[in-house]
Amino acid sequence: MQPFKFQESKLNGAYLITAQYADDNRGGLIKDYNIETYRSHGINHCLKEVFYTISKKGVIRALHFQEVKQQAKLVRCIKGEIYDVIVDLRKESRTYRQWQGVLLNEENKQMVYIPRYFAHGYLVLKDSIVSYQCDEVFYSEYDTGIRWNDPEIAVEWPVDRIGGMEHLILSDKDLKLPYLKEYEERG
Repeated sequence: MQPFKFQESKLNGAYLITAQYADDNRGGLIKDYNIETYRSHGINHCLKEVFYTISKKGVIRALHFQEVKQQAKLVRCIKGEIYDVIVDLRKESRTYRQWQGVLLNEENKQMVYIPRYFAHGYLVLKDSIVSYQCDEVFYSEYDTGIRWNDPEIAVEWPVDRIGGMEHLILSDKDLKLPYLKEYEERG
């Protein structure tokens, strides 16, 4: 069995993790979470909720977080491919307002561990199913985010991989999210 691999992100407290897996002539087994293994790598992630999103190529789900009852998340693309983006929103952090993007797909078996007080989103490069393993329950009344194309954050979305900007699919809610400056001014 291939062991878990933990790689620290350039953003303080976030990790790129490769799931533990084994395969043989029958198929395979993937383990993406073990509380003891995670704790031994300094990640205290206790699951409270697991859910999946099913998305078409071109969808952007971004850049979301909960204002109250923040969620740390373990995110993995179990089918298809996404460009996953995290943004550090912790004002006291040395990586405040910085972003990082990684490719997640079914082949690389990689996940992103996203600490609390980070915004998260992704661009779907191939029709996808994405798993979220959260340490807090989702509360729709606290759900908010930052505009996907915020000029101060300046995420470099690989829209060329979906055929260009004209192929983006965004929800009405995501189109109305504030820019970071507007969000911070609301206090």
